[in-house]
Amino acid sequence: MYVKVCGLTDPATVDVAVDAGADAIGVVMNQTSSRAVAADVARTIVDRAAGRVDTVLVVNDMPAVDAARIAADLGFSVLQLHGSYTADDFTAASAVFARLWRATSLANDPPLQVGAYGEENLLLDAPRPGSGERWDLSVLADLGVCGRWLLAGGLSPTNVADAVGQVRPWGVDVSSGVESSPGVKDHAKVRAFVEAARRAGTSLT
Repeated sequence: MYVKVCGLTDPATVDVAVDAGADAIGVVMNQTSSRAVAADVARTIVDRAAGRVDTVLVVNDMPAVDAARIAADLGFSVLQLHGSYTADDFTAASAVFARLWRATSLANDPPLQVGAYGEENLLLDAPRPGSGERWDLSVLADLGVCGRWLLAGGLSPTNVADAVGQVRPWGVDVSSGVESSPGVKDHAKVRAFVEAARRAGTSLT
């Protein structure tokens, strides 16, 4: 079970996520997000995580090519384009930055085949991304999503095991579910989430 802890805003949480066994950390640079950080903070977080986990730049409101250039400049290992980006956007970004993830929700009626836009991984989020709202996972049962896809949206240490058992994703992504307030990670919850996700993943094998 691949585990990503997203929305980090300080370097100290990198150590917590890594020590807990996370595979990736995410940094948000959307203008409208309460978890957005400036470039200098993002670089500090990336430097702290360098070589230990995947570092993912998450954007949804800037041109894909600009995001790709920022990801390269700040040293991220992955760029996650979230929302209404098109196949052409992914093609343009891939000319600048190699590793791309596509994040979307069923509300956007996206193609659910992993790699449809040339992305490495697909992330399926709640209808309102970043809201922390749980959503009806039963709709995934008939859609046949397979391959390297991550489940996100409303996950927490207390419900991630049930969610994994229900839809059997390749990985999971958490942000608000391990926070004490928007943008402030609760270190105990981060550890509990990674442990619960790992245990749930083991039960699938």
